[in-house]
Amino acid sequence: MKKAPNTTAAVRVLMEAEVSRQVRQHGRSSMKAEVCGVLIGREEGHTTIIEACIAGANAAQGGAHVTFTQDTWEHIYQIKDQKYPEARIVGWYHSHPGFGVFLSDHDLFIHKNFFSSPQQVAWVYDPHSDEEGCFGWLGERIERVDDVSFRFKQPVGESLMSDAGDVASVKVSNPRTEEKDEGSWMPFLRDAALAVAFFVVGAVAAFFFISSRAHLLPRGGPALVYVDQEHIAIVPPDLANHILIMLKAQVDGQMKAGQFPPSATQPAQPNVEQGGTDGRKK
Repeated sequence: MKKAPNTTAAVRVLMEAEVSRQVRQHGRSSMKAEVCGVLIGREEGHTTIIEACIAGANAAQGGAHVTFTQDTWEHIYQIKDQKYPEARIVGWYHSHPGFGVFLSDHDLFIHKNFFSSPQQVAWVYDPHSDEEGCFGWLGERIERVDDVSFRFKQPVGESLMSDAGDVASVKVSNPRTEEKDEGSWMPFLRDAALAVAFFVVGAVAAFFFISSRAHLLPRGGPALVYVDQEHIAIVPPDLANHILIMLKAQVDGQMKAGQFPPSATQPAQPNVEQGGTDGRKK
């Protein structure tokens, strides 16, 4: 077993975005068993620059772990000598399908025995949660790397980005220590957008609610309508006629019995006795 490096300086990692995309693509190709590969690049001071990756063909997959075999290393060095003869192996990557981002005891054994240089790193990707993380040496321990950045010097996938020489970097920190840095206007803008969205949704809901109630009312002609606190409904014509006939019969009976007052709009009857219409007796 190789001895772990004796350094206390935290490593910094700068990875090409295209390499990260290729690692994720390789990880998603096997959603049950782990896959692996190596990271190719160079070192500048305390920064490990990852510029390419080589998939570990013929690796031994054990479901919850993966192992670099002799055939795997032969394939890796063959590709490296052909495409990246001047570069170095600056680390390795492997997937944790559904396991989360960490280094298992098996992973630690691989890193300590095959990637023991001070700035060699281990990249872990979980294709189920799409979470990824980087681990490296800190003294004689292997810890999660906080200082990780992506750069877009190489075209990513089918992107039409050109290499103009200027490098755009995106800072990616450890989620456990990351703090949000937003401008003072961002919360206000976000709240305003949410308020507008709620207003629009509420207006649309009110429109449909009113429309669904309004279409119950007749568009023309008389109708008997039943109204309570929450509902508006039209009484069916046959039932309405039956109710009106019953009410009319009841009112007529009450009027004949003198129990129902005359209508306010009905003119008063003259006091006429038999035989005349002018109020005089015959």
